Amino acid sequence: MGWRLAHIFRHPIKAHGRERLDAVDLTEGRCLPLDRHWAVAHDAAMLMPGWNPCMNFTRGAKTSALQAINAAWDGALLTLTHPDLAPLTFDPDTPEGEAAFLAWVRPLHDDSRAGPAKLVKAGRGMTDTDFESVSILNLASNEALGAQIGADLGLDRWRANLWLDGMEAWAERNLIGRELRIGDARLRVVEPIGRCRATMVDCATGQIDHDTLKALRIAGGDTNFGVYATVIQSGPIRAGDVVELVA
Repeated sequence: MGWRLAHIFRHPIKAHGRERLDAVDLTEGRCLPLDRHWAVAHDAAMLMPGWNPCMNFTRGAKTSALQAINAAWDGALLTLTHPDLAPLTFDPDTPEGEAAFLAWVRPLHDDSRAGPAKLVKAGRGMTDTDFESVSILNLASNEALGAQIGADLGLDRWRANLWLDGMEAWAERNLIGRELRIGDARLRVVEPIGRCRATMVDCATGQIDHDTLKALRIAGGDTNFGVYATVIQSGPIRAGDVVELVA
């Protein structure tokens, strides 16, 4: 089959930066450790205890400049960078760190929209799904969509966790209900990922550059790109691992 795990990413603050990893330990029923661990509630949010849907949070679909944030976690402090801002290193779990983050990110927002109000946690990853998911994308599908548009789309705009190499373009669409073995972990593919306007943004600049949603409709008749999976067997995974389809 020749599939392999090419890249691993997590997003410590939902919609506010991505971090590349060489390896990670997956846990049954959980998303990647520290993935979407925090989220930024806006000042019009109507939060319930625990997990909340994305409409309650500031995100790239509404504020494109957020897509240009990168993140790095050192085990205690989070560092965020953006091409238009000085780097920020802070502890998201302290009042001082939260205040520093909100002051740092506020200039990226349009005053006409609901702005960032507070950092929240849910005791689980604040994924876009109501279950703790791992997003899996196909490098060949990204290349095919880029060729259709006539541009290199890069990887960051899709906010993926795992990128697979060696698959045919769009083959991930046929994985729903199937199981994958990656390293010592196993995952069950659950559903496709419906995409939003955040994917239209160039993550180097935070500016909209391509109509990816229109391109997806032309390519496949919908705006799905990638699949959500759940971890059904715990274990470590590492970039370069062989990916096997479980019979």
